[in-house]
Amino acid sequence: MLRSTTLCFLILHGIALLAKHYEVPPGDVGEYFANLPEDATSVSFTGAAIYRSTGDIVLPARRMLVIDGAGTRLQLGPTSRGFVTRVADQQEAMRRMGNRYVIRDFGAIEGGRKAIDLQATLGSVISNCRMVGQTETAVDLRFCLMCRMEMVLVTNAKGRGIVLRQGDWPGATAYNSQCNSTVLEQCRVYCTKTTTQAFTILNSGGVRMSDCISEGGPPDHDVFVSAVASGDEGAQARNPVVKSFRLENFHVEHQARKASVHINMPPQAAVVLSNIYWNGAQTAPVVSHHGGDLTLMDIGWFHKDFRIHTRHTTPHITVLRSHGQLRMGEKDPDHPDRSGVLRLVNAYTGNKILKLRYVKVH
Repeated sequence: MLRSTTLCFLILHGIALLAKHYEVPPGDVGEYFANLPEDATSVSFTGAAIYRSTGDIVLPARRMLVIDGAGTRLQLGPTSRGFVTRVADQQEAMRRMGNRYVIRDFGAIEGGRKAIDLQATLGSVISNCRMVGQTETAVDLRFCLMCRMEMVLVTNAKGRGIVLRQGDWPGATAYNSQCNSTVLEQCRVYCTKTTTQAFTILNSGGVRMSDCISEGGPPDHDVFVSAVASGDEGAQARNPVVKSFRLENFHVEHQARKASVHINMPPQAAVVLSNIYWNGAQTAPVVSHHGGDLTLMDIGWFHKDFRIHTRHTTPHITVLRSHGQLRMGEKDPDHPDRSGVLRLVNAYTGNKILKLRYVKVH
């Protein structure tokens, strides 16, 4: 028994020696991280009320690195991309997939081009942080598999709010470097008049958003989901490795300029929009359906003037347990391109007759 207890103590003591915590001193944060000790497994911002970084804060390759903001403010220079991992090519990206980061508890990360720009990680977490006034993208994730974002508040996004996408370095494609199985929970984007997309998901499968909010000024889109490998949004998505997307309990507090929810997924991809609430009148379509097998469910409130646009003459759309105004599936003899709230707009085939064979309302 004594030998077993001693052995456990030695093992735990050895692990404690390997795990090393550091406190970030006042000064330029980017310069500090450029010289972060190799044994660092966690760092905390506890030495000053306000920290600053003129340039990028480059994160070293680590099996696990915890970055605790401890409620502090981090102010970034105008060209800074905030916390960033750099990838030269797809071979390096694959080598880095064993690394993960936890970035948490920042009172505010202010300014810069981006606040967080993670590339090539597996299982990273961004939690309880506020991003303010980034000019390009608040949080940009590329090839971040199984990432989790929770309680992330983006305020005054001047370009895009939160982006999940494939890698864009040499050797990366829309098929080999996605943000698959990433989860966004209780995230909010407060838009400005220049915001393009509050939430963007590109060429990534199995992504789930729940309990999120888009508000503030009018963006082009609240949620923009696309699996067009070429990047040409005029084309129909054909990415064969993207299979699903799910949006649950989403709250919209403004009018989008182009469409609230843009969906351009492959024909057999399952897309579920559940319990979506648009507060107030909408001049643009609430859903723009460019592709995918779409299910609308538990839409408890739906105004009679809301519209859903589709580019498919035979769209696959199912409506379950939703408000009575969310009507479709009945032919309009005076308008062959319409059925209740559904409109055929700019059809891929050029045909102007909407066919309801695969439209079902339960």
